[in-house]
Amino acid sequence: MTSPADPDTTVDEADLFGLVRRLVDVPSVTGDEGPVGRLLVEELEARGFAPHTQTVEDGRRNVQVTDDGTRVVLCTHMDTVAPFIPSREDDAAIHGRGSCDAKGILATMIVAAQRLRARGRTDVGLLFLVGEETDSAGARAANGVAPSNEFLIVGEPTDGMLASGHKGMLAFEVEVAGRAAHSAYPHLGDSALHRLLDLLARVRAAPWGSDAVLGAATVNVGRIEGGVAMNVVAPSARATVAIRLVGPAAEARARLEELVAGDPALRVRIVSASDAVHCHTAEGFPTQPVAFGSDLFHLGRWGRPLLVGPGSIHVAHTDGEHVLKRDLVQAVSTYERLVERLVQA
Repeated sequence: MTSPADPDTTVDEADLFGLVRRLVDVPSVTGDEGPVGRLLVEELEARGFAPHTQTVEDGRRNVQVTDDGTRVVLCTHMDTVAPFIPSREDDAAIHGRGSCDAKGILATMIVAAQRLRARGRTDVGLLFLVGEETDSAGARAANGVAPSNEFLIVGEPTDGMLASGHKGMLAFEVEVAGRAAHSAYPHLGDSALHRLLDLLARVRAAPWGSDAVLGAATVNVGRIEGGVAMNVVAPSARATVAIRLVGPAAEARARLEELVAGDPALRVRIVSASDAVHCHTAEGFPTQPVAFGSDLFHLGRWGRPLLVGPGSIHVAHTDGEHVLKRDLVQAVSTYERLVERLVQA
């Protein structure tokens, strides 16, 4: 069997970069993945794969290439955050929404699987999901039809290094009911904003845990709104909070319930909850922990989890999102070598 490093298997850069740009140029903000899913099926069929789809919701389908002999699956997501940004290319990078997170990754996985199959490696599969940027609806649906593969390699921007693990998430909204009054007579009202700020202070000060691999949990108050005017005691307020967890989500939920207990003015709605994940690694591949989350938590039936992909998470979701061309080319080799290592272990 030919090694991925052999000269006669040099990556066709024009093909790879063209595929990335075609994917980026189809808008696929979460909830509107239908067109890019159809493009994926066309691209896979043209490359000799036999894809099938799984309906998640009307017009939204996961795309999958697996069979009874599949041992390793390469997986990432086809949806992006808003707004759509079309692709452009320069000598060093491909720019546009999804170029880094995660359509560039998706393209490298297709090319890596195609090259592996051309060398006789028929036990590698593909799984491309909808909904990762919000509720992981695609991953949840896929977990119900998991094949008997041994390993799942999920692609997210990890600077090309295997993630030793990633944090979980407890995301919630809190609404506070108060009573309006003239600000000169605050005792006649009940400030919802003051109650909210007190709760947020308790949340930020609470011990959310630490882990030897993942480090400390972190709290981000993403948005605060409420009140009427500076001279009116606020009758209502709300906030959104995301806690990046390093342990079980159930423990964090219990702690949050303790923080709001006994105050009927506080109403909390959990938006999402997922445990931290510790990933499988492989000898000879550099590793690092990451703070962001992925679909891995929802794909527990798809084999031992690995997480790796080209690009930097620091440019994902930004107006300047891009991925370096050299990182895309290297990622193809990384996925090939990793698959070979896993099936030979």
